[in-house]
Amino acid sequence: MIWNFDPVAISFFGLKVYWYGILFFLAIISGLQTMKVIYRKEKMPIEHLYDQLLSLLIGVFLCARLVECLFYHPQYYWNNPLKYFAIWEGGLASHGGALGALIVVFLYTKKYNISFLWLFDRFAISIAIFAFFVRVGNFINSEILGIPTDLPWGVTFQRVDMLPRHPVQLYEAFTFLGIFVLLVYIYNHSKIILKGSLLGLFLCLTFLVRFLVEYFKERQASYTNDLALSVGQLLSIPFIIVGILLLARAFSKSKTIGL
Repeated sequence: MIWNFDPVAISFFGLKVYWYGILFFLAIISGLQTMKVIYRKEKMPIEHLYDQLLSLLIGVFLCARLVECLFYHPQYYWNNPLKYFAIWEGGLASHGGALGALIVVFLYTKKYNISFLWLFDRFAISIAIFAFFVRVGNFINSEILGIPTDLPWGVTFQRVDMLPRHPVQLYEAFTFLGIFVLLVYIYNHSKIILKGSLLGLFLCLTFLVRFLVEYFKERQASYTNDLALSVGQLLSIPFIIVGILLLARAFSKSKTIGL
């Protein structure tokens, strides 16, 4: 498959609207609508969501940018510190985005006196659908490239080179979509959702797949070429461990209450 999709959706009077921006907007709307449905079901005040939406976006964006600069291209940004702010050039790390979301949601739960695990179990559902749209945007932009492959579903990103590559963006995109469907099913069909269970499942599945998909990606941080694991894999391990601990905690609680 040859991929040469124009990343610009609309251009008028010198202004350009990119498909990535449209998909990012759809990601925000879909995540927000998911949380609104959940809040209505749980009889929670929906206005709280709007209060925290801007804080969440800022936190996710800043942490994603910071992790990208510090872990993936540290030498470049050390020598070019002003490039930290060159956000139009791209560069956001999903691990940083996850960390930013954790921080903002933690502060949100303290402000409104809500259980962190209770909220993040539900918030994980919206993160999954949010991430799906973002990864589709990466595919359209021909970024986050896979390694060359001879497999029949290899994609040639003509704007980059003429080598068929693993469409790792789509691997991750459809993983997020599958996780979203799974979490929605569990949320709607479980009589009792043990605190930390959905978040633990989300972390384990998301970052285990991310760890495995890294084997099919071009390394984004050149200083790790001699290491057994990539930066993405190293950053995934703590999230996987936290997910396992949360699932173990939920499992022990289920035995305690006789589920």
